[in-house]
Amino acid sequence: MVAARITVNGKEAPISPAAPHTTVLDFLRERGLTGAKEGCAEGECGACSVLVARPGVGKPTDWVAVNACLVSVAALDGQEVVTCEGLAPAGETGTPPALHPVQEEMAVRGGSQCGYCTPGFVCSMASEYYRPDRCAHADSGAGAGSDSDSAESTDAEHGPNGFDLHALSGNLCRCTGYRPIRDAAFAVGQPTEDDPLAQRREQPAPEPVATDYTRDGSTFLRPSTLTEALQVLRERPDAVVVAGSTDYGVEVNIRSRRADYVVAIDRLPELRELRVESDHIEIGAAVTLTEIERRLDGSVPLLAELFPQFASRLIRNSGTLGGNLGTGSPIGDSPPVLLALEASLVLADADGEREVPLAEYFTGYRQSVRRPGELIRAVRIPKPLSPVTAFHKIAKRRFDDISSVAVAFAFDIEDGIVRKARIGLGGVAATPIRALATEAALERKSWTAETVEAAARVLRGEGTPMDDHRASAGYRSAMLGQSLLKLHAQTTEAVSS
Repeated sequence: MVAARITVNGKEAPISPAAPHTTVLDFLRERGLTGAKEGCAEGECGACSVLVARPGVGKPTDWVAVNACLVSVAALDGQEVVTCEGLAPAGETGTPPALHPVQEEMAVRGGSQCGYCTPGFVCSMASEYYRPDRCAHADSGAGAGSDSDSAESTDAEHGPNGFDLHALSGNLCRCTGYRPIRDAAFAVGQPTEDDPLAQRREQPAPEPVATDYTRDGSTFLRPSTLTEALQVLRERPDAVVVAGSTDYGVEVNIRSRRADYVVAIDRLPELRELRVESDHIEIGAAVTLTEIERRLDGSVPLLAELFPQFASRLIRNSGTLGGNLGTGSPIGDSPPVLLALEASLVLADADGEREVPLAEYFTGYRQSVRRPGELIRAVRIPKPLSPVTAFHKIAKRRFDDISSVAVAFAFDIEDGIVRKARIGLGGVAATPIRALATEAALERKSWTAETVEAAARVLRGEGTPMDDHRASAGYRSAMLGQSLLKLHAQTTEAVSS
């Protein structure tokens, strides 16, 4: 097998002698590329952001921003990385390189003070700069050097140049107050035809590379096929399985976890399919959340409502549904939504596959019916979809926060009667749960204030909420009932308007 290598800013470098758990961030900094910083080591601050060439949605390649502090360098064997130092084209011998357009706007608009977070912001901003479907509004005249105040003609989170500010979520700055950074984001124009990174989008992204990297008694393995991966897991049921590493990377950094054997499944073709059939939608367990969001393009409204509230764009660029479900966390944001959608999981091992309703998957705190050596291959969502849906996430921050309570609704309401009600809950029990008693209290009843108020009282009693540093049990119960009242008010307003 070819020695593990990574391409950084156009130059290939061997991964050895780095240990398998070495993060991309540490690998880069050890080689003098010190723009990316470690701030939180948990994927919450974005100071470590870099660009990775990934298979594109609108073009053969997308430049995707990821948290370098969470991903092991072995996971990027055969891949291409661009850091803040590699964004600008190289200058002539003896002269410094010119600034990249994103760097230029950050400089002239005062988007950097102490500079600690700036390289991360620049890389996240560059990812959005190169997004293929980003385009200026026809009436905005937006481009390089335009007045960002014209953004008020669109909305607070989208610039006249088509820049989506959510691309910067997960990047924190304690100096500028964010306004100058927003100004820079809303002022960048379109990439020029001779921009090397724009041209790179027209070529295919690097193919997955089979990796077997061992050093100091630890192994990082990327199998070539799902069959090979399942056979490995049969022989090594103790192996740690990773996709985007947004959970395991935190364990490595904060808890100094050093697994003897890690199996990466994020590039397996069998886990990266997304198919829309006549009777169901099947989403591969290793398709990233950003890819799901863009490929479904709002066709599943409940998922479309979930994604902007799920962590940050940086995390969604790496995180997967398979990983979020595989951890079994009772406060994961996707399980309540998928429970409301009546999703099922396709579980695979070396002997074959089985399909398990998500409502029967969780068995206890971070426990499930998944057997040793078994993987989540895909998530299946049945069709037709319920027309009345909503996702309510109660947290201390509007975005990029952990839920205190998460509630997902999927209702069929015909002629004022609730024909079907599905409600998924997170944060109120040891596992994500369906609100079965509340569903029964709603079905075959009129969608009236009286019915909803009675059902809200039932919903307040669902689960076994607890007191912790995020919320009290009483608050969680109150928010359950309030969420149903809010849904009724929203749907009533929609019907009356």
